Amino acid sequence: MSVPAMPSGPAAPPGQPRKAATAAWIGSALEYYDFFIYGSAAALIFPEVFFDESDPATATLLSLATFGVAYAARPVGALVLGHFGDKLGRKKIMVFTLMLMGLSTFLIGCLPTRDQVGGLAPVLLVLCRVLQGISAAGEQASANSMTLEHAPPGRRGFFTSFTLSGTQGGQLLATLVFIPVAAMPEDQLLSWGWRLPFWLSVAVAVVGWVIRRKLDETPAFARQAAADGVARMPLVVLLREHWADVLRVIAGALVASVSTIFTVWALAYATSDAVGMSRTAMLWVGALANVVALAAIPLWATLSDRIGRRPVFVIGAAGSAVTMFLYLWAVSTGSYPLTFLTGIVCFGAVYSAANGVWPAFYGEMFATRVRLSGVAVGTQIGFAAAGFAVTFAAQIAGPGGDDWSAVALFTAALCVPPVIAAVSARETHRVPTESLGERVQPGSARPEKVTA
Repeated sequence: MSVPAMPSGPAAPPGQPRKAATAAWIGSALEYYDFFIYGSAAALIFPEVFFDESDPATATLLSLATFGVAYAARPVGALVLGHFGDKLGRKKIMVFTLMLMGLSTFLIGCLPTRDQVGGLAPVLLVLCRVLQGISAAGEQASANSMTLEHAPPGRRGFFTSFTLSGTQGGQLLATLVFIPVAAMPEDQLLSWGWRLPFWLSVAVAVVGWVIRRKLDETPAFARQAAADGVARMPLVVLLREHWADVLRVIAGALVASVSTIFTVWALAYATSDAVGMSRTAMLWVGALANVVALAAIPLWATLSDRIGRRPVFVIGAAGSAVTMFLYLWAVSTGSYPLTFLTGIVCFGAVYSAANGVWPAFYGEMFATRVRLSGVAVGTQIGFAAAGFAVTFAAQIAGPGGDDWSAVALFTAALCVPPVIAAVSARETHRVPTESLGERVQPGSARPEKVTA
């Protein structure tokens, strides 16, 4: 059955793919700066500021649970923002999510502490964290769709990887900001110093808004809207036509557990009494690993444009299961050289293979009219599980919080579903953008267009 020709529609202006990639990189870096400073604060500061410090173990567990709350809110945000992103366009969602993240992060810096308002303090913290989660739910999916649909043929992996390298840039920025903050005298740190990184989100929101408001909508979305119109209920179309790929994305997104365990649980474990490493040193581990990731992500993505998405993703997921074990072992020894080396290899190099290729890999599974919904819903359900992996890890580590091998095995187990999802997926790196999301009928050499 032949594929109906798409109307020519508006073409991308010269330089628009690069402009879209740059906007995705900078916007994601600014957005995830906000998101990741919360992770550092949840591991180092919030147990003493918002929870009962007379029971340090419970306070740390509750603080890490608030980190996971945003991941629980993300599937809800994905349903709402995915719906509107496929109806109204990618650009509007990209601007909205950035402003929402900036506001919610600024408000965290203004919250009263437990000593000031008692039990109301952690409640307000959770509410702000929920808003962060809703924002993050639409950020990557909209940025991924924007860059993928603007990318030239044969380079979708490279251009969409800017979204994730931007995320790593935001994590690096958050870590660098927290290094001098964590080095402050204890009384200043716990009274007002921890608030500074959160207040900087005002500048984050302004810069991101200026960049993103000038970006054009994608030609693929414009052609789709002009030819067939947008789907009235994108979620219905998504679940009817693409349910298997949604499940693949959910399973694949569990690989993000490597990131949350590395950036939050391992940080709390390394600086606990069980190991006794310094806050500043461990923050530098994350900073250097992210520097390496900034270079590794586009390289892995470029390789996926040549050999395919599946093999590169599998290398990242399976390799992370092994190298995460080595990293947590290195932390348990208290050796700074081993910790730096294994941290850079695990998070900077190996994990970047999966992290750099998934924006293209997941986005190419869906047709234009449901792409943002498909990526948003699938990733955010998987990311929700990954976010709470930190809380489970804190429980698995035992009363003393020092059973690192159990946490390493738990993380490795979470890398198995992503490998299975990748192996069972279609290889799409050579499929034209306008043909993505189409089905191949038995006995037919050509794909059939998926319709609503």
